[in-house]
Amino acid sequence: MNAYFRLMRVDKPVGIYLLLWPTLWALFLAQGGLPRIDLLIIFVVGVSIMRSAGCVINDYADRKVDKLIERTQHRPIASGEVSVKSALVLFFVLMMGAFGLVLMTNSLTIQLAFVAAGLAILYPFTKRWTHLPQFVLGMAFAMSVPMAFAATNGIVPDGAWWLFTASVIWTVIYDTMYAMADREEDLKVGVKSTAVLFAKFDKLIIGLLQICLLLVLLKISEIFDLNVFYDISLILSAFLMIYHQFLIKNREKKACFRAFLHNNFIGMVVFIGIALSVA
Repeated sequence: MNAYFRLMRVDKPVGIYLLLWPTLWALFLAQGGLPRIDLLIIFVVGVSIMRSAGCVINDYADRKVDKLIERTQHRPIASGEVSVKSALVLFFVLMMGAFGLVLMTNSLTIQLAFVAAGLAILYPFTKRWTHLPQFVLGMAFAMSVPMAFAATNGIVPDGAWWLFTASVIWTVIYDTMYAMADREEDLKVGVKSTAVLFAKFDKLIIGLLQICLLLVLLKISEIFDLNVFYDISLILSAFLMIYHQFLIKNREKKACFRAFLHNNFIGMVVFIGIALSVA
């Protein structure tokens, strides 16, 4: 059973938090305050299940490559602890569980859920044919934003797509930091990523993306008429981004991974700013 928990990354909850923060941003902004309890439960549980499902299908797609990379060679499928068949059955069960939760919302949310599921399944395989899998992952993660607005109000307003954009950019930022930790081994085995694509310009491009993220978050403040608490959260986020640049400055593996994990605090700070603004 422990192998299945590790396959679903239950032992590494930061991935859930990174996916959950934009979902909570959207739920609070869509409602203009505290979301309905039923929707809060549906989305928190649904996001957690979908993250686990994404980890399972990712490890299935990467099962051969994972054996060649030091950090991933002990993953349950790569090490043989969990069979390919068992992993696919688990993935199907998780997807059905998430879909069951979506069925408790409305037709628009259900339609968007199919797009989200398609992107989640597609992402692991994009690492074979494009250097931009992080953008696909970002879109998969960000689909919770229009889904939250659709479930709350039955429509997806223009402002939701600005929030969607912010989520995509943020995902590309932190997942590029994550990929920087594996870049040398990825180059050897032929796995593509933004870290490989950006090469020696990685820190510069991440910095430019961080600026873009702050500008989009500022636009969100204008659209949803957020107050000083949100402005403070953006200032704190900017300082966190500077710290992340400090962590990745030497491209050291453990430091890049720390920067990836530490992005959780950006999501949390922005959420607190939104929650206090709409309270």
